Amino acid sequence: MQEKGEGMFNELARKRRSIKVYAAKPVEPEKIEAIVETALRSPSGKAARPWEFVVVTERALLEKLSTAKPMGGAFLKDAQAAVVVCADASASPLWIEDCSIAAVTMQYAAESLGLGSRWMQIRGNQYSEAKTSTEYIGELLGIPGNLTVLCMVAIGYPGEDVPPYRKEELRFNKVSYNRFGQRKA
Repeated sequence: MQEKGEGMFNELARKRRSIKVYAAKPVEPEKIEAIVETALRSPSGKAARPWEFVVVTERALLEKLSTAKPMGGAFLKDAQAAVVVCADASASPLWIEDCSIAAVTMQYAAESLGLGSRWMQIRGNQYSEAKTSTEYIGELLGIPGNLTVLCMVAIGYPGEDVPPYRKEELRFNKVSYNRFGQRKA
């Protein structure tokens, strides 16, 4: 339901929601490739493109990745794929921003292909008292020690119907014009 004066991306953004429940239907490899290609085209400060992506489709690995942080990752075990987004922090001072942009780009690409997704923050989390989440994922997937995992993006066909936010649920009170606190005239 495209509103007057809005493009296709706005419609896509309106529909996209984080998905916690995934159908048991496999995601076609060409869709995964399209999502990754879209992420590789993401904006990057000074065109540094510091990201590295590890696409995971093996069920046993997805189940292990779902435990990478103490809480909030269970949804990953039912996804059909996950993309681990990591980077060498020394490659760019903007690596966090660049990887975040790539991750959200993946989510919109997934939505455009009829897939659901959910972002899972990893950087700064502990897997256990002795091991960070990045170290756990690195050991599991053979990621070199100079790379830090920022996040993982779960991908799959939605197994739940999450309605879009209604316009009245959006927090327009957090938007200022020209000066902080100045509302639209």
